[in-house]
Amino acid sequence: MGESLDLERALVIGVASSALFDLRESDAVFRDQGEEKYREYQREHLDDVLAPGVAFPFIRRLLGLNDLSEEQRLVEVVILSRNDPETGMRVMRSVAHHGLDITRAIFMQGRAPYRFMKPLRMSLFLSANEADVREATDMGFAAGHVVGHAAEDDRGADLRIAFDFDGVLADDSAERVFQNRGLDKYQENESALADVPLDRGPMADFLEKINRIQRIEDSKSAGDPQGYRRRVHVAVVTARSAPAHERAINSIRQWGLRVNDAFFLGGLPKGPILEVLEPHIFFDDQRRHVEGASRSTPSVHIPFGEINRE
Repeated sequence: MGESLDLERALVIGVASSALFDLRESDAVFRDQGEEKYREYQREHLDDVLAPGVAFPFIRRLLGLNDLSEEQRLVEVVILSRNDPETGMRVMRSVAHHGLDITRAIFMQGRAPYRFMKPLRMSLFLSANEADVREATDMGFAAGHVVGHAAEDDRGADLRIAFDFDGVLADDSAERVFQNRGLDKYQENESALADVPLDRGPMADFLEKINRIQRIEDSKSAGDPQGYRRRVHVAVVTARSAPAHERAINSIRQWGLRVNDAFFLGGLPKGPILEVLEPHIFFDDQRRHVEGASRSTPSVHIPFGEINRE
């Protein structure tokens, strides 16, 4: 029997095996030889451990935050897989080999399992299958397409998360003004509405759950101001610049959320900044930013809003 879990309070993440592990070899078998050969291949390699994928360091550190509380489970990660249960055994054996605290999984042969995000109160679904991510996003779920290759994992406990702002933490209404009316009208609009919060975007619920964990760290730091070293750090890395920065800051505050750092880059490339910041994951709604960042940073494309409907 599994342990009890408060789905309303915990941060629940769904992750496809393609985001957690490097499945390029087995995926090639599926594409080139078909499903039956793929299932045979997985049975033959049942005890061959899968190597970490793009989201592995992020997921490992996220699960490690459960040791901040003895009273409640703060983070739950559920495998959401298109594999059938038999071929999914290799994934679960690899999970156990790597010491990941993941005990829950949904295996649905050839069908998309993200439809179960709602009853499981998931704040995010990560996958390397772009079609699945787009369909989940169209259904109103927060979903991200992992991009790039697995990063080296130094086995540390710290967790650094970086978000774009518009179309990620916020909705894309301001972005639409920029796309349709140009930079001058955009700056004028954002200055006039500096104190009016934007609507929350697809990743705001995820940040809210991260902030809840950070408040536990606040308590620990208050009890041991000299000795406690905070583990969770959140940054916003956005193409906004002054004066549009004020509306972003005010929106986050009025949503009741918070970030530790903010980078207002005014359209400068994000990749070099992220290379120094070294987040364990970066979320952005624009593919060009994700592709640039993914050369050095585990990155996730959030296909939300008008800019992703082209």
